[in-house]
Amino acid sequence: MALLEVQDLSIQFGGVKAVQNVSFGIDAGIVYAVIGPNGAGKTTLFNLITGIYTPTAGSILLDGQPIQGKSPDVLAQRGVARTFQNLQICMNMSAIENVMVGAHLRLDRNLFKAALRWPSIKSRDRDLHGEAAELMRFVGLDSYTGARADSMSYGALKRLEIARALAMKPRLLFLDEPAAGLNPKETIEVDALIRKVADTGVTVVLVEHDMKMVMNLSDRILVLDYGRKLAEGTAAEVRRNPDVIAAYLGAHA
Repeated sequence: MALLEVQDLSIQFGGVKAVQNVSFGIDAGIVYAVIGPNGAGKTTLFNLITGIYTPTAGSILLDGQPIQGKSPDVLAQRGVARTFQNLQICMNMSAIENVMVGAHLRLDRNLFKAALRWPSIKSRDRDLHGEAAELMRFVGLDSYTGARADSMSYGALKRLEIARALAMKPRLLFLDEPAAGLNPKETIEVDALIRKVADTGVTVVLVEHDMKMVMNLSDRILVLDYGRKLAEGTAAEVRRNPDVIAAYLGAHA
């Protein structure tokens, strides 16, 4: 059984059918990419799966259990994390505090204990700080451990978002255009980081316009066009598909 199964998923905004009867499955431990022209419904699909939108029709199954319509915090508890196209960093916090925020669902939120600074709370804070520092090393940001977020470059902030998502200890990580706005060197760094994350056993699902990255990283690729599923397969299969070439990659591909 696939880790994630999407069956006949649809959503309509007024008269616009943003996603139409899309079905696919994602096995655990792979890198799965969603590609398509601008307006194809890629981010809308992410928003449906991660609880930001509720589908008009269809189902989403995680480990065989329906999750459509569940809120993002409930899905986070089930092991689903994501990043966004636009940075969602708290610029008035330090880099490491941003990463620590990602672990909030795993914390003891008893206000009485927190107010009295019980030893267990202080000990957990120290442990959490250590976990966050280790995640920053993992994503290649160890030199920024003591830095404020607003002092970091755009490329570093992109990796900081991934570190924060990993602090949730997800099984399924959605990355929405992780290479958008990056220079070639930063893109290579994010490419290597995504593979590193996947090698730890986390299932990665990404939307990305950088076709070199997609073809290099992906075990499976879903192609959307005008909200519909156009094709699905390996990088080699998608690259050769004439419908994909016509709709997205271009005849020169």
